[in-house]
Formats: sequence, C-alpha cells, structure tokens
Amino acid sequence: MPEHKELENIIGSVEQVAHKLGLSPDETEQLKQVTQIHPMRISPYYLSLINWNDPDDPIRKMAVPSREELNLDGFYDTSGEAENTKMPGLQHKYAETALILSTNRCAVYCRHCFRKRLVGLPTEEIVKRFEDAAEYIENHTEINNVLVSGGDPLVLSNEVIETFLELLTKINHLSFIRFGSRTPVTLPSRFSDPELLALFKKYSQMDKRLYVVTQFNHPKEITPQSISAVSKILNAGVLMSNQTVLLKGVNDNPETLATLMDKLVSIGVAPYYVFQCRPVKRVKSHFQVPICEGVRIVEKAKANCNGHSKRFKYAMSHRTGKVEILGIMNGEIYFKYHEAKDRENLGLMFKRRVDEKAGWLDDFSTEG
Repeated sequence: MPEHKELENIIGSVEQVAHKLGLSPDETEQLKQVTQIHPMRISPYYLSLINWNDPDDPIRKMAVPSREELNLDGFYDTSGEAENTKMPGLQHKYAETALILSTNRCAVYCRHCFRKRLVGLPTEEIVKRFEDAAEYIENHTEINNVLVSGGDPLVLSNEVIETFLELLTKINHLSFIRFGSRTPVTLPSRFSDPELLALFKKYSQMDKRLYVVTQFNHPKEITPQSISAVSKILNAGVLMSNQTVLLKGVNDNPETLATLMDKLVSIGVAPYYVFQCRPVKRVKSHFQVPICEGVRIVEKAKANCNGHSKRFKYAMSHRTGKVEILGIMNGEIYFKYHEAKDRENLGLMFKRRVDEKAGWLDDFSTEG
C-alpha cells in the first residue's frame, strides 16, 4: 500500500534528532532502548513545529521519546479494550457504538498514546477483514454509529478508506460514521489530496453524516497548514470535533487550555472532550495530571472561554464507562457516567473523597 508522499521522509530514529537534543552517547542509547519497545515516528511537518531551543517545547514533549518512558508505572489496557473485543479489530463496549481498529500506524507516534501496546508494533488487535466487522455491525441493530480508529485510519490509502465508507454507508441503522484521526494536526498535507476530499464529499452527501474527530492539544498545533486542512475537510461536508488530552507540561494551565479551545472554535472545530490522561505504562509518570488539579485547571480555563468554546466535558475513559468529572465541593469530588458499559449506570452520579494525588478513578477511596 503506497504511503502519503511526506511519510517517505519520516523521522524514525533517535540518531536523526540526537544532535538537536544535545544528547550524550549514554542518553542516546537510553532513548534507543525506549524506541525498541515503542517506535518513534514523526512527520517532517510536525518536527518543523518544534523549537529546539526550548527544552519544554510542547510539540517536542508529545513527539520525541523521553527517558521518562522507561518508567513502568501503570498498565497498557486502561479502558478494558480487550474485554470488549468481539473479533480482531472490532470493539463493542457501548450499545450504540462500534469501534474499529483499522491500522497500527500513524503519521506521528505520540509519546502519550493510550494504545502504546499496539501502535507501530506487530499486533493481532487490528481488523483483519473489514467485511467481517461490517457484518457484525449489520447484525447488531442497536449500533447507530461507528468510530474508525487505530492507529490513524487516514494514513491508509484512499482505496482502503473508500472500502470502509462503501460498506458502512450501506448499513441502514447507522446514522453517522466517525474517523478518529490526528492527521489534520500532524500531517495536514494529507488533505491536499483531491481524491481523498472527493471521497469525503461523495459519502458525506449520503444520509450517513461523516465526522473527523481529531486531537489538537496545544495552540502551537494550530498553524496555517492545519487551518487549511480543517477548511478542506469542512468544505467536503465533513464535520469536525476535537478531543484534547490533558497533559502535564503541554497544556496543564488554564491560559493554554482556554486559548486552544477559543482557537478551535474560530477555525470550525468543535471542542468535545478534555480527557484525563490514562495511567498507561510509560505514559502515566510524566504526562498524567492529578484529577483534582485537572478540575481546577479546567474550571479556570472555562471561565476564560466563550459559550461555544466551553462546551467540552472533562472526562476519563474508564473500563466501566466514560466518566464525566463534574467538580469538587465540600471535600468531595463528583462524577457522572456519560457513557456506561452497564446500561444501568448511564447518567449515574457518584462522589469520592478528595485525594490530591489521585490520577484515575481507581485511585480514590470509596470510603466516606
């Protein structure tokens, strides 16, 4: 399968950036150990956004391997994906939604990725025959939408993407189809392809609305190139929403978060979620912000947002469901099941005693 032209010049080894990082031979060797476990992959465009004179550059933190990835605190399947897998590459956790893992590749292997267990690695978790996944969806009429994810499905060839769309748009009980993709952020030149845009336009004019759910995490990612990519997607009749991950050292302050949300609205991307960073092995120790701190960051950010840019929910994708983090009052933190694996929990509100160190629901005490 031919790759997008820019990916022929991908940055895929520590040696290619070692001189920019000012690494000693020992430090370089440590990062090579990291990339043997979780590969490195950065598009030339995304690499160009890094300010190498700033050791705290947010793009660098998200894209370039770190020695902190040697920390094994956490676990790889934080949301119970394995227990919701119905066949290789197809998950069905929430009644209305099917999730398809279409590929294990991306334009950039984000260092905070919650699917580090499979991205860029040999895996049995991605879909083998899309026809089988489509048949499962067709046989389960409670499913009204499909999320095609990965990896990043929009690094796949146009032929493969059209196969997905052709099969899914024929299923009567589907209302909409989503592509979970960071390519508008990491590889905006992908949308200079008139064939891809024609595909979007063709299928978005049917009665199955298409969405691209992307992930802008920092205002620095909103560039003339990414704005152009967003405009082309919107002009093809595809709607866009954004799921930001709250990341330590990247966007964990109210001003950055508010600026990001306001800018997203201004370019036509609807803020959808700010997700709590999952306690993923090799991610948790250096990217996860404690939840109580996250609540305060989010509330201060919302205070500086306009009505449209503050519509997002602060949430976590827990194995029991998508849990909205509502706020803190009188020494207790309040939650609500926005989505639930057990349908009886849908909309359920509950509380835990405040714990300033807790980074995940399981970290809170259920006593009191």
